[in-house]
Amino acid sequence: MKTKQLKRRELTVFLTLTLALCGLIFGHATGAQEVKRDRLTATPTPTPTATISPTVSPTPNASPTPFAAVQTLNDLQAKIRSILLRPQLQRGQVGVKIVALDTNKVIFEENAEKFFMPASNMKNFTVAAALEKLTPDFRFVTSVYAPAAPDATGAIRGDLIIYGRGDPSISTAFNDKDYFKGMNNLAEKIVAAGVKRIEGSLVGDESYFSGESLPLTWEWEDLQWYYGAEVSALTVNDNALDVVVRPGAAVGAPASVQLLPAGNGAVLVNNTTTGANGSPRSIGIRRRLGSNVVEVYGSIARNAGAFENYVSAPKPALVFVSMLRGLLEQKGVVITGPTRTVDAEFRRNAPLPPNLVEIAKLESPPLSLIAQKTMKPSQNLYTELILRAMGQAIGDKSKPRWTSADRGIAVVDSFLREIGVAPGSVLMYDGSGLSRHNLITPNAVAGLYSAMNRSRFAPAWRESLTIAAVDGTLQNRFKGTRGANNIRGKTGTIDQVSSLSGYVTTAGGERLVFSILTNNIPTAGIRTDAIDDIALLLANFNGRVN
Repeated sequence: MKTKQLKRRELTVFLTLTLALCGLIFGHATGAQEVKRDRLTATPTPTPTATISPTVSPTPNASPTPFAAVQTLNDLQAKIRSILLRPQLQRGQVGVKIVALDTNKVIFEENAEKFFMPASNMKNFTVAAALEKLTPDFRFVTSVYAPAAPDATGAIRGDLIIYGRGDPSISTAFNDKDYFKGMNNLAEKIVAAGVKRIEGSLVGDESYFSGESLPLTWEWEDLQWYYGAEVSALTVNDNALDVVVRPGAAVGAPASVQLLPAGNGAVLVNNTTTGANGSPRSIGIRRRLGSNVVEVYGSIARNAGAFENYVSAPKPALVFVSMLRGLLEQKGVVITGPTRTVDAEFRRNAPLPPNLVEIAKLESPPLSLIAQKTMKPSQNLYTELILRAMGQAIGDKSKPRWTSADRGIAVVDSFLREIGVAPGSVLMYDGSGLSRHNLITPNAVAGLYSAMNRSRFAPAWRESLTIAAVDGTLQNRFKGTRGANNIRGKTGTIDQVSSLSGYVTTAGGERLVFSILTNNIPTAGIRTDAIDDIALLLANFNGRVN
């Protein structure tokens, strides 16, 4: 394990991403995340039943033309070599490891022991370790604590504490694209426990996780956007806010701007204007790190359609309890005190009161399903939650200075040693791969995939992987080829980095494990074409590898 003894950054600057500077239309940091959040496609309603519809994932470069089937292993190796010798790749680095799954015979390797930034291929290690160590049946639990059960009048005499443990499933992704459904399930459990009046505060307690809410090695440019969302033990709707901009009623009027869902606790500053028909869009967002003020600025044409983007929610625990309070009050629950949050630093000096009573709890779906919702769309936040939950549930508590993430990384490191991955071949700085400090080897990834094929939880692992031309980040790749519905694995993309690792069955019926990592190649299409060409060679191979 690579522990992080890094000087804390001073996150006090404006994080401002404008269209003019970024060359994007209300875009996000290039390549920092592989897929977008679900976006609104209809006029939202200011009610707890507002829903969102899924967006179409950005269309990547078309799948390369399938190679003619190769007949011999030597031919296969020569064709892979020819791809690696493409002039466009020579200033970058490419690592490849291909192994026969059933015999462990090495089919091809290039730079297999070299370090590469993995991007989201880092998620492989986090999720595999969690499935193995927590088991696919593991569930996150959110507890509702009170000094005592409600009295005969339904009153709680004191604070009602919502104690989170990192459940990612209170989200549109698990609740039919509904902003409020997951939170409403928790509110209903509180009401079902007999609560009618809270004579105290509604407290969102996120102290289960210690350490920074933002990994210290994440890039500043990523932190404003949904894929760089804050990590909290109380998470709702992926800790992101949907920003919806529509033209105003007349040229020169402010545009209509919404931060959704309603009741999110953020403060909107609308500095937009409506431009003439056909005028260019120039909408941008900025907020101070740690602030709940979101400014939307720029211009949208009077005849333009609505467009959306998704920013990280400031203070997600506060968003959580603010939404919960609104739902409880709609159900007739009176809350006399304020809404507030506490974290691990607060609990150092003010631990949870003794003898609290758990009056309700909300359990997540099993980890097996959460793993699918993490791996297929490459969800950064979920992976970070899994890492910290693993650290808290089974991590080493003997080192009090370790954060929840440190403990989770240690669990992953121990797991990798157990399955025979070479020590030091995986340097983890986060669970998701958004950090540019992460380093892995193709050998390590291939070894992990081989080991997980033998695991007692192999079915859950394979079900978590994205399927070529079918779902997730591979939905639009390999269509019309032997790779479709065959290649199954995990992608990765950040600036100048692309990766793909997984399983493929050859045309000859043999099962292979492969890992292809590319670094320092600026053009995404060049990287993915090389990766896909190699993967298709494997799918088309009808000779024998054993």
